[in-house]
Amino acid sequence: MFDRLRKMWRKKTAERPEERQPVAPRPEKRGHNLFEAAAAYVSACAEDDQDQIDEAAAWVSPEALSFGVNELACRAVIALARERDESPRTVARTLLGLPAT
Repeated sequence: MFDRLRKMWRKKTAERPEERQPVAPRPEKRGHNLFEAAAAYVSACAEDDQDQIDEAAAWVSPEALSFGVNELACRAVIALARERDESPRTVARTLLGLPAT
């Protein structure tokens, strides 16, 4: 049964080759994604490198960059909290120089 269906499908697609759309080639160079931009932006801010800050900020929209920076901050706080065996709230407050609650 499946063999018959496959033969019918092949015959049907072979009859209409002009309707097939060619596959567009992928561009060789891909753009930066928001996480790459966020990582570059945050590390440039930490190093106080304004040229790198401006370059990374141009890779994605401001909204995407904001989301990426937020995601990076969350992951960093979680990683530090696990490493220090503390709560993420305590780690975040310590990083910002705020008193513990």
